Order: sequence, then C-alpha cells, then structure tokens
Amino acid sequence: MKTIPTKLLLLALAVAPLAGMVMAAKSPRQARAAQIARGEYLVTYGGCGDCHTPLKMGERGPEPDLSRLLSGHPEQLHLPPPPKLDNSPWFAATAGMTAWTGPWGVSYAANLTPDQNTGLGIWTEAMFLQAMRTGKHYGIGRDILPPMPWQNLAALTDDDLKAIYAFLRSIPAIKNRVPDPVSPSGESFE
Repeated sequence: MKTIPTKLLLLALAVAPLAGMVMAAKSPRQARAAQIARGEYLVTYGGCGDCHTPLKMGERGPEPDLSRLLSGHPEQLHLPPPPKLDNSPWFAATAGMTAWTGPWGVSYAANLTPDQNTGLGIWTEAMFLQAMRTGKHYGIGRDILPPMPWQNLAALTDDDLKAIYAFLRSIPAIKNRVPDPVSPSGESFE
C-alpha cells in the first residue's frame, strides 16, 4: 500500500479551504443569475409582456416594442372614452393591449420596470409577494383590476414569485407614469 507523502497531504489540506472559498464566492452571484433567469422564464411564459409591453407597428403588424419592455400603458397615449358594453355580448375591450375596459371601469397595464417614481422601484420583495398573493395594489391598497391574472400568480411558490421580482428589478428602469384606473362612474380608483 502506498502512503501519501506528508508534504503533499499538508498542501492538499491547505488548498482545500481556499478552493472552497473561491467556489463559495461565486455561488451567490451564480444563484442570483439563476434566480433572474428563472424570473425571466416565468415572465415570458406567463405572457406578462402581452399587456405590460406597449406595441408598435412592425412589418407584419403590431409587435412588442422591446425598447419599452414591461413599461406599461404609455403615458402619452391618451384614449377617447371607452365604448359602452351594455347589452352587448362583449364584456371587455382593449386599446393596444395596455388599456382595458369592462364592468370594473378602465384599467391600465402597470409599469413593471424598476423606475423609482413610475414603476416598481420603491416596491420591496415583501410588497410584491403580498400584492400577488392578495390581489391588492402595494399588497394593501385597492384591488388589482382585470385583466391582471393575479389569482394565477398567487398559486406560484414564493421562490417563483421572488424570481419574477428579481427579474423585474434587473431590467432597465423606464420612466412612464401610467394613468390611474378609472371606476365605472368615471372616478379615479387611487
């Protein structure tokens, strides 16, 4: 049986903790990158951009304006009064997929970018999770209005919601003040 030379054994024992520290130093960065990638996957799969990313006219018709990714209803897009849906088979109508009207009034897709003044920049992770679990704006405010499928998001795990939040915090902040929702009587919800 061969024995390991003492010098080699001492070297291995000295290097092992250093190797562990190097691997541990990369670990939080790698974990964060994996969390953001998971969030991006969930946001893409969940179709969040379908309503929260404004459209632009492309060669084949309307397409997402990726320069305004997840920035919500464009603040400069002022809409005429919504169509009346009374006594109609229609129960909702949309303007560019970022504004919706129905029995609840008019709702606008929110700015999901991390802009401090017009997006989710001041939201904490806890506020985001609470909002997605309760269907309340800021987790404690007014109801989150249709067509936002918060009930589907409420069924996700905490890790999945945290991944979505991490991804939304990682995208470029876009200044875009979305209009306040309007009640059926024409008053602001906010």
